[in-house]
Amino acid sequence: MLLSTENLLLVCLGFFIVATLYSSVGFGGGSSYLALLTLFLGGFFAIRSIALICNLVVVSGSTYLYFKNGHAKLKDFLPFVLTSIPLAFLGASFRLEEHVFFILLGFSLVTSAIFLAWQTFYQKTDKERIKAYPTYLSYLLGGAIGLLSGVVGIGGGIFLAPILNHLKWGKAIQIAALASFFILVNSISGLAGLVKGNMLELPLRETLALVVSVLIGGQLGIRLSLKRFTPKRIKRVTALLVFVVGVRVLIKYLPEMF
Repeated sequence: MLLSTENLLLVCLGFFIVATLYSSVGFGGGSSYLALLTLFLGGFFAIRSIALICNLVVVSGSTYLYFKNGHAKLKDFLPFVLTSIPLAFLGASFRLEEHVFFILLGFSLVTSAIFLAWQTFYQKTDKERIKAYPTYLSYLLGGAIGLLSGVVGIGGGIFLAPILNHLKWGKAIQIAALASFFILVNSISGLAGLVKGNMLELPLRETLALVVSVLIGGQLGIRLSLKRFTPKRIKRVTALLVFVVGVRVLIKYLPEMF
């Protein structure tokens, strides 16, 4: 189901705002793109495809700047992405029934909202002692979150970052850089999985308009500091909105399981 001009302009505005806010804190905005598209767009193949494309556009710029400024080291990130890439591809390849997909999406939105809110209460400072963990934990976390990300059509950084902050895996800027890179590679892998499963659906008008919206918003968010609206407040407001949409999706589609 394609969007009317009025709804498309409204969604473009929403995507622009999401991209601006999320890029300023190291995320791509996938969960909020899904939430907005779920309210306006009917086809769940298109919902997954557009969310991943927009994720990819936003975090490409963030990842480049993190590496350029020395906040990202590939050797530290490899254990996470070596398992997440193939499992995100596998997850995106699953051909789910529509109501099953929306139920999984609803639970994922609610979970991501809780994780995002949780992160604001466990924000670590650079002065805190960094803890060392066995490498296998990185492989397990990357794989598990990669699989879920592929199934529902997000990059997974919104799950990974709060867990790593709680574990004191690294400095806040390092975790943000990892989350951005994690979203980037999982979005690419997820898109490849959709292509393999013949589920990539990108309506031209909607895709172009939304990509332009997140490109402008993402670049703006990366380069401008949000002085009056702190990252913590951004995350809490976003968490509330994503939680409400997730609950609405579950209320609508859960009864179909019974």
